Parts: sequence; structure tokens; C-alpha cells
Amino acid sequence: MTVENDRAIRIQGDPDHPTTHGALCTKVSRYTERTYSPDRVLHPLKRVGAKGSGQFERVSWDEALADIAARLREIAARAPEAILPYSYAGTMGLLQGESMAMRFFHKLGASLLDRTICASAGGEALTATYGGKVGMHVEHFAESRLIVIWGSNSIASNLHFWTFANAARREGAKLVCIDPRKTETADKCHQHIALLPGTDGALALGLMRELIVNDWLDHDYIERHTEGWPALRERAMAWTPERTAETCGIAADEVRGLARDYGTTKPAAIRLNYGMQRVRGGGNAVRLIAILPCLTGAWRHRAGGLLLSSSGWFRADKAALQQPQLLAGRRPRTINMSTIGDDLLRDGSAAFGPKLEALVVYNSNPVAVAPESPKVVKGFRRDDLFTVVLEHFMTDTADHADYVLPATTQLEHLDVHTSYGHTYVLINEPAIAPVGEARPNTQIFRELAQRLGFDEACFRDDDEAIARQAFGATLDFGELREKRWIKLPLPEAPFADGGFPTASGRCMIDAPGHGVPDHVPNYESASSAPELARRYPLAMISPPARNFLNSSFVNVQSLRDIEGEPVLEIHADDAQVRGIEGGELVRVFNDRGEYWCKAVISKRARPGVVNGLGIWWRKLGARGTNVNELTHQRLTDLGRAPSFYDCLVDVSRG
Repeated sequence: MTVENDRAIRIQGDPDHPTTHGALCTKVSRYTERTYSPDRVLHPLKRVGAKGSGQFERVSWDEALADIAARLREIAARAPEAILPYSYAGTMGLLQGESMAMRFFHKLGASLLDRTICASAGGEALTATYGGKVGMHVEHFAESRLIVIWGSNSIASNLHFWTFANAARREGAKLVCIDPRKTETADKCHQHIALLPGTDGALALGLMRELIVNDWLDHDYIERHTEGWPALRERAMAWTPERTAETCGIAADEVRGLARDYGTTKPAAIRLNYGMQRVRGGGNAVRLIAILPCLTGAWRHRAGGLLLSSSGWFRADKAALQQPQLLAGRRPRTINMSTIGDDLLRDGSAAFGPKLEALVVYNSNPVAVAPESPKVVKGFRRDDLFTVVLEHFMTDTADHADYVLPATTQLEHLDVHTSYGHTYVLINEPAIAPVGEARPNTQIFRELAQRLGFDEACFRDDDEAIARQAFGATLDFGELREKRWIKLPLPEAPFADGGFPTASGRCMIDAPGHGVPDHVPNYESASSAPELARRYPLAMISPPARNFLNSSFVNVQSLRDIEGEPVLEIHADDAQVRGIEGGELVRVFNDRGEYWCKAVISKRARPGVVNGLGIWWRKLGARGTNVNELTHQRLTDLGRAPSFYDCLVDVSRG
């Protein structure tokens, strides 16, 4: 970071970092523009108009904190579980995420939040199968001879992995992309398999059958390092190439060819990502795909195996950060963040518990990102709901707050970061003083705790003290500060000799509480819901736009200039039968709502599938809508996650 006269001038990557080599994605390269945006929230704000109107007045920190503390104290005295924290990964850090915040809410006795909105289906699947969210070192993809990029637009969302994959390609490796959408990544791969949304598990089973009948199996690895293969073997044998092709909407020869490549190429690696697990059967699909490298013995090689997430390798001391003993024996209910639309509209009951009366939102923008947003908006507009939002900008969610508190950006606070894509612990040192009156999340919750009279010593921990607690004695904090990043001490080929972090040390094909995985059809598809599909014949997925990170960066003008406006990619055949022309405003609709955006007739969409690129803020979209007008709140098979990409729609001219 280049700082001149106490102002951040330029942001650069660390050229010495073994994963990034100094490269920044387009999004983060604009971070100074984001930090100094004229739209930045710089002072505490109090709502003076109707919820959603965006009418606020500036108030002092003392006034805001005093009123917030008084309101929370009054609710907590009657029904502490009527208070809900709502947060996710806005800061991506251990300190400004769930450290002082969770201490505060544990002491208060508030409801707990099940943070499921992104990755929990795949996370539970990996944990059931491997024992944790663990996998390959990303650097070793550069040595792979076959890389299957499954459900990942890596050029847009995983740039540093793509650098290693591209290096492997230059050395002769074959790259295969599996994705319903013909992404920018698919453009650069040797082969693109455009399967139907929600059929990834079926494809994995079809690949298994071909591995079996052609004896492309590592029988020794299966025998020594897996548990439950016979039952899955029998299940897979029913998935002929023809059945697989019909289910997935692809050619039988694509199944045979991919199986041949995967079964005969060493080392072969799979880079799996979270898009494909956002359907009803997403967890089972991840389990089936994760089993593939165990069948071929791909794990014997450091450049073979699979990577979905590396986050399970990091042993952060969650108890030290969050201090769960502050619950003092209480067992508050847990609310799923993915069903906030329904839960905000529930009355109190014996089954549900007290009606939600207060929300404290930080590191998240639920009005834009949560599924079935018409219900989310209705809930946030309740007159009897007290809402506090910690934010950088007046997001869709902030517009519905009673108070908006200015939070610091990455350039202005201390944090410690783990990763889900590599194996290095990193420190984030503040480069500049907070802009305006912005304060770190930790400071805001520390001051609220003080006003509520919480006198435990942990509420007096400053940010450096919390940072030192994050890994305890397992990491030298002084070394981290000096070097800026520390590599975890892990084997080069973590499962070459088994040693999975399961109770048995084996890959659990037949996992306790989960059984043997199978293909689980979508909630909404032609095969599972034919009557619904007659009314809404198009499957819709909503992957992130290339230059946004979910709903973050949407308001950065230079990035919005690149993206243009909200669009729906539609295949020429589907557009023609509806009389739709490229560039016109269209109505995308189903029983849950309607979304207005520009139609782009594109080969990136396969027939029968439309791509609603997101996640735009509602107020920046046509007629105040975004793609989550159409998604539903039904959850995945594992992990209680949202099934965003399990959605049928139709499209008409505007």
C-alpha cells in the first residue's frame, strides 16, 4: 500500500507471496476508489423517513450508541432471543468478523445465526467425506496433467488458481470446464461440458461407472483408504453413459471421454467450487465428486486430488475469539440466515420462540443477497423491527435500518485472515486512519458492551490482544507481523497415504449420519416438477458478475461501468420463441416475483437455461429489483444452505 500525506494512493499485491505473486483481481485493484468513495458512510445516521426511503440524519456516536444500547437492553430484559445478529463474510477476517461481536451477543443471550448462505452444503459434504474442508495445495495445480474445473468461473472468481492452471496448460495439461454456463473460464479450456443445473451428482456417478467397467481404479487405494465403496459401486453401475447423458443434458460420448481422461491421466486434479452446490442435492453432489480422486488414487500425487476449500486446515481458536462461556449455560435458538425472509414474518410461538424484534447487521447485505427478496423486504419494513446496520455504504439493507453506523474498510483496521483457497495465514495491518468517524466492528461492539454494563475482562481486549488469541500458541504472532504471512505446516501430498481427518482416517464413502451419496434431483426441474416446468420452462442460475463479489463492489463506479447494467443471458433459440431481441428490457418471472433486466442473446447460455448475473443492489436495478426476487428459501440436502440455482422461470418482453 502506497500512502502519501496519510492518504492511500495505490494498492498492490505482495510480489513475494507464493500464491498471489503480487497479482490483484480487478475488484480489489479498485479498493482505494471504494475507500474514498463520495458515497461512503462517514458518520452515524438515524432514520427519519419510512423504512426503505433512505431518509436519514446525522447524529453523534454517543447518541447512536446510547439509543441502541437502551433498545437492546429493553428487548433483552424480556426476550433476549428476539435479538438476532446477521452477518457473513464482508470483512473476511477473524477479528472484524465473529470475535468481539459474538462475545457481545453471547453475553446478551441473543439468537444464534446459522451462517449458511454461501458454502455450508459443500462444507458439510467435505466434512462428512474427508473429515473437514481440506484439499490440495493450490500451487500444485501447476504440475497437474489434467485439471477439471467444476462449477467455477476461475478467471472471474479464483484468479490465483487460474494462474497455476494456466501454467499447467502451457506445459501440456488438458483443462476441462464443467458448468451450465459457457463462462470466460470455459472459453480458455480445451473442453466445456455444459450440463443442466443440479445434475453434477449424476455426472459423477456416470464417471464412476466408466471407471469401474474400464478398470481405471486404484484398487489398493480404495481398499486401504476408503470405507463403503461396495455400496456406492453398486449404485454407480446403474448410471450408464446414456442415462447420465439424458439426465445431464449432454452427450454420452462426453461422459465416456471425460471418464477416460480422468481415469488414465496422472496426476489429475479437480478444482471444485461452490456454485454447483447451490441446488437441492448440492451436498450429495459434492460428496460424489470428492470420492472420485479416491477411486483413481489421484491423491497419491501432490498435483492430484481435489480442492474445494482449504479453510479446514486452519485451526483458529474459535472459543478464544468468541468466548462461548458467556452464554452461561443458556442455549439460544438458531436462525438460518437463508430463511430470514420467512423468519422475519413469523409470529412468536412455542416452536419458533419469540418474534424477532431486533436485527444487528454487519458484514452482510441481506436485502440484496438473501433468497426470495420480496419476503425479505417485507420483513425489514416492519415498523416493530429495530434494525442496526454497520456499513461502508447505504446499501439496500442500510436503507431499511433505524441506525447506520460507519464501519472501517480493510485499509483502516487490524485483522487476521485465513483462506479457503490457499494455506497461508495473513495479517492485515491498517494503512491509514479511519476515514471520517468510521470505527472497526470490534470497537463498536466493545463500546456497546460497555454501555450495557458487561464487565468481563474479554470485553476490554483490544484488537491486538484478540489477534494474538486467534491462533494462540500454535502461531507466532510476532513472526506473522514480521513476515505478513505464514504457511501452514502441511504435507505436500496430504492424503498420499490416506490419513484423512475422519475418525477412521479413511475417506468415508458411507459416512455416519449421511450414508452413501446419491444423485438428488432439483426441487424445480422438468423431471421433478413437470407441472411447474410447463408454466416456467427455463432453469435459471445466478452466478456473480465478473467484477462484483456478491453484492460488494456493486457501487464502485468504475466496476459498474465495466459491467454496464443487470443482464439476463439467454440462448438464441429461447429468445426467438419469445420474440425477445438483444438489448431490450425483459421481465423474468415465476410465482415468487419478477425481475427486470436487459436481455443479452448469448452463446454463454445453453438452451433451456438462462443466466441472471448478480448480485446487483435492488436500487441499482431496473424497477428496484434484482435476481433474488425469483429464488426460493428451500434448503439443500446437506448444510441447510440456500438452493439459489434450483429455480424455474419464464421470460417475456418488457
